[in-house]
Amino acid sequence: MILARLEAIIDRSGVAPWIEGLLPVGGRPRQLLVRTLFLGMLLSQADCRPAHLTRVHRALVSLEEPDLWRLGVLATWKSGRHLLTYRQTERTFSLVTEAIDKDIPDGTTSKKLSEVVDALTEASIPEAYKAITTSYAVDWSDQEAFSCPPKEPDGPCADPEASWGRRKSDAPGQRDELFFGYEIQAATMVKEEGGEAVPELARRITLTTCSVDPPAAFIPVIEAMVGTGIAVSDVLADSGYAYRAAEHWALPLRALGANIVTDLHPNDRGCKGTHAGAIICNGNLFCPATPKPLFELGPLSRQATGEQTEAHDHKTAELARYKLGRISADDEDGFHRVACPAVMGKVRCPLRPDSMELSHTRPEILTPPDHPPTCCSQQTTTVPVEVGAKTAQKHDYPSKAHRRSYARRTAAERTFSTSKDRATNDMTRGWCRLMGITAISLFVVCGFVVRNERIVDAFEARQAEDARRVAAGLQPLTRRRRRKTLGDLAGMAANAPP
Repeated sequence: MILARLEAIIDRSGVAPWIEGLLPVGGRPRQLLVRTLFLGMLLSQADCRPAHLTRVHRALVSLEEPDLWRLGVLATWKSGRHLLTYRQTERTFSLVTEAIDKDIPDGTTSKKLSEVVDALTEASIPEAYKAITTSYAVDWSDQEAFSCPPKEPDGPCADPEASWGRRKSDAPGQRDELFFGYEIQAATMVKEEGGEAVPELARRITLTTCSVDPPAAFIPVIEAMVGTGIAVSDVLADSGYAYRAAEHWALPLRALGANIVTDLHPNDRGCKGTHAGAIICNGNLFCPATPKPLFELGPLSRQATGEQTEAHDHKTAELARYKLGRISADDEDGFHRVACPAVMGKVRCPLRPDSMELSHTRPEILTPPDHPPTCCSQQTTTVPVEVGAKTAQKHDYPSKAHRRSYARRTAAERTFSTSKDRATNDMTRGWCRLMGITAISLFVVCGFVVRNERIVDAFEARQAEDARRVAAGLQPLTRRRRRKTLGDLAGMAANAPP
């Protein structure tokens, strides 16, 4: 069953015949075809084996005899029956990596390698789920190289494409730590806002060396995905992406028509200057008479009580009343127009006499500016693309709508936790002992393809179980958050029996 599924994925991707056309011809025919090589790599990952060529060879030669003959693992030579050897596996893999590698390595994947990775990843998405969502959560994680780092800067190294990077540390009191290797990035399918659950499948992945900025390297991957006709609406990312220069992340995404939902970096939060007299805060323009305490609102704490959450949501809703309202979409150059909140009917202001006829339930500007700026004197204001280019996003930050939408980003964390699960594919140091970004990328994509198949099976099993329970008159199983705080653990210890 698993053999047929993996063969179907390889055939749907179309990478095997394409790579065969790139390999040199002449000499003694190769016994191991590219299609069979990829099948062995997928089988080794499906069996939770390390990404070693010896494990690929072992996975192929352990198949049933009819499959051995059909796949060319067992062939007839002049001397009789011949079973595939490890040297032949190593030779075909070397030819494949050479054919799709860059002539001059620069820490990023070649165009040919990117096409192979994209094709295999897309082929692992079942047809029923390809158009189920247009929202994606992106994140990056570490992929440690097997090679030891150089003993001195710019010194010799077994894996010259690897470089030093930082990752989150699990050690107590240590925020992060250094590692030597690569960065893996993935775009994970997430449900639409208010939509039904979807399988959290990795739609695109890429591997780069740590010296390359991950967000900037992932933009071409998203552009290529959109170029194939895949719609992208919401892109959810953490502050590691939001803190990058706008031209490296935010602006290219908006050019693709994507809506950004991100957590702002602490250095980007709060007031950041003015435009036409309006205050720039968290990517939006606000009335210059906005109460200053409202600008000090930050993201809601994860340990917030119900009362604290309600109070926070009330304050963010109050802040939204002072926001200049958008009255036009972006033009070809990214410019749009906004209007004063009093003109939009959200507040009462003496500078806008018509607004004073509004209900007294709306906030009132008691001390308007003595010398009204442009945003207060004009009916509308033009906002250029550089205003809030890095911090503007789909929902007001840090509102209730933003918090609920951003909560979907945890799917990106689960993508890497399931792909690096020690019970399945333990992608820690030693999982892959090959060198170079091309060789490691081929095994990484095979690991993610197998991971996608596991996610599809688990999702469909949950859906079937929920349908069975509903048919039996029962409630579907709920998946509650099981996070314990330090206070919870301290209370448990205090009440423990002697």
